[in-house]
Amino acid sequence: MALIPLAIPPGIVKNGTEFQQLNSWNDGNLVRWYESSLQPVKGWRKRSASALAGSVRALLTYIDNSSNRRTIAGSNTKLYVIQEAGQVHDITPVGFSAGNASASQNLAWGGSTWGSFEWGTLRPDTGTYSVADTWSLDTWGEYTIACATSDGKIYQWANNTGTVAAVLSNAPTNTTAIVVTDERFVFALGAGGENNRVEWSDQEDNNLWAAAATNQAGGQNLTTDGSLVSGHSLRGETLLLTTTDAHVARYAGPPFVYSFQRVGDGCGTVSANGCVVADQFAVWVGLNSFHIYSGSVQVLKSAVGDFFFSNINKAQRSKIAGVLNSEFNEVWWFYPSVNSIENDSYVVWNYRDNHWNVGTLARTAGADAGVFLYPQMVGTDGYVYEHEVGYAYDGETPFVQSGPVELGNGDNLMVARQLIPDEKNQGDVTATFKTRLYPNGTETSHGPFTMANPTSVRFQGRQVSMRIDAAENSDWRVGTMRLDAVAGGKR
Repeated sequence: MALIPLAIPPGIVKNGTEFQQLNSWNDGNLVRWYESSLQPVKGWRKRSASALAGSVRALLTYIDNSSNRRTIAGSNTKLYVIQEAGQVHDITPVGFSAGNASASQNLAWGGSTWGSFEWGTLRPDTGTYSVADTWSLDTWGEYTIACATSDGKIYQWANNTGTVAAVLSNAPTNTTAIVVTDERFVFALGAGGENNRVEWSDQEDNNLWAAAATNQAGGQNLTTDGSLVSGHSLRGETLLLTTTDAHVARYAGPPFVYSFQRVGDGCGTVSANGCVVADQFAVWVGLNSFHIYSGSVQVLKSAVGDFFFSNINKAQRSKIAGVLNSEFNEVWWFYPSVNSIENDSYVVWNYRDNHWNVGTLARTAGADAGVFLYPQMVGTDGYVYEHEVGYAYDGETPFVQSGPVELGNGDNLMVARQLIPDEKNQGDVTATFKTRLYPNGTETSHGPFTMANPTSVRFQGRQVSMRIDAAENSDWRVGTMRLDAVAGGKR
């Protein structure tokens, strides 16, 4: 008899072949590893009293000067403010130009007409590509600054639910995005329709944009072949992402006001809201890799990158939404999978422990906890949900499945007779085992087994994978399971 520990490290690995995922987890949904144990992602519940119109791509939370907590949500057709109790107010500017709910060019399977291209190939990258339109949102004190890609005007909402957002006086038009810097300047990216141009207001005066010797308003054209997509305020500098590279702006004071430096090439972002700022770094999704900036731009190695970049609907990648979940040291990216036109899946990076996770969940935008007790996220149904509360998942079942685990030395067959469970509350989860003689051999399933101490199981093989399933409304924990197994000979 031998007790074989199924000591599988935290995180999911989906790169390479199945056997390359030996002794690792390779699939899952609504689970995480935290404080050395496998456990469920917490659930969600509706927060907004009604659904929001259009496809919401941007979410901002803040506290005004009267200690009222606000949520600003921007869709391709509307701009909303949601009060603490969930009441929804339409603050869409007068004359706002609505945009695209989806990107207009189909590069995915099935693009063009029947018989036009070879079966199983992506459509060619030709013609004009129009992104799924979104808003960039930031705060100016207790006011909201907003700009939609479809509209190009910069708006300000003066924190009064009885009024709508209004055009910011003297601000540039045909703007792609905005960001408010730590030094209290408003940056207009792609100002005046110039893809590489940054213009900024005077310090502490967002209505003064004409540069003069008596103020600090100004502008700068970046040296880039790309188009400005988004800006992000970091401590002491402002990160500017284009479709091809990354730049930082640093305050220098008069007469030049800001200095600009390119900090990375070949690291452009594919989504206006796909960059997440946490602690002292920013991280985003590029064309074929994740990128991280913390003084310089580096490729962020991912254990699920192979899966993610082949599973995404490339024509709709402008919908990727990054959300920080700082309570669990996580960055979430929601994205449309290859067979979906809308966000239906996610990948997660745990930046403290450096492991990755995957799953399915239909969310289009979100904001971290802090202003509110729980993170806020928007569903494809238009409702705003608060997350990490309870353990209800609208009928979804949390699960995790391992890659192959070798029994014995990989040569002998092993016969497993009992499972020694390691659970917080025994019986909260079930275990299913799948055995094979060879990496590409026929798979045989055994279970599911409801946990007992010990749990009687009967199967044999050279390698085994384990799947753990859990029901809703269960705050379960799983540690290291062990198999009681004996050698069963060679084959």
